[in-house]
Amino acid sequence: MICRLVVTILLSLVLAACSGIPSVQERQTHADELASAHGWQALRLPAGDFNLMAYLPKVNADETLLTLYLEGDGFAWVSRSQPSSDPTPRDPLALRLALAQASGNAVYLARPCQYINAANEGCNPRYWTEARFAAEVIDATNIAIDTLKQHYNTSELVLVGYSGGGAIAALVAARRTDVVRLVTVAGNLDHRAWTAHHRVAPLRASLNPADVAASLVDLPQTHYVGGLDRVIPLELAQRWPVGFRGANNKNLRLLDSADHSCCWVPLPTSLY
Repeated sequence: MICRLVVTILLSLVLAACSGIPSVQERQTHADELASAHGWQALRLPAGDFNLMAYLPKVNADETLLTLYLEGDGFAWVSRSQPSSDPTPRDPLALRLALAQASGNAVYLARPCQYINAANEGCNPRYWTEARFAAEVIDATNIAIDTLKQHYNTSELVLVGYSGGGAIAALVAARRTDVVRLVTVAGNLDHRAWTAHHRVAPLRASLNPADVAASLVDLPQTHYVGGLDRVIPLELAQRWPVGFRGANNKNLRLLDSADHSCCWVPLPTSLY
């Protein structure tokens, strides 16, 4: 009887905790409304093994440069040990950063399985857990970027990645010759060091951006780090390969008042 009571109490606590999580549809609607308020529209892009969701303005600027914002890992985990059933972000920070860009062509690109109803698409949770930076994810992102680049008829790219999107941006930049600047916001640029720091399981099925840092040493870069960020703290960023942080950490920009999700919009773009 006591055991049954304990189980009932635990179940009620779990249900209460989960009740505060917006549904997948609510998260999708939130992004749609943010985009629509700025005259942006959704575009679903077939890309290798995935369909990726993009948001972009209805009118393009007549420019040769495209700034592409890559989303973070989204709602990847319900708890430290339980993956979510759908990684669509509760707050799409990279989308808000894209919408805040004052001028020029900007576009937002989500990660695999976000905004497309992961259950209906048959998305494997490994793509928002251990394989979030897998080779096939980078391949799909590259394909989607090629499509967007053709859509805008541009020749040069600035990649801006938030959190895990920073890892994607760096891995993509290492494969391309048209990226003229790499920008990350609370970016995860060495997931081996990150998982060790937080004492969580390593991302064994993922490529690690730190392994390609040397190939990017000559690429102009800016990496924003939040002074209050406990997910990607400054001490981790200061141990990234010099190919990212630059000599004397010249590529790092500390925003004292920012944590991992708060107070990044708009970015101080004059520091690009």
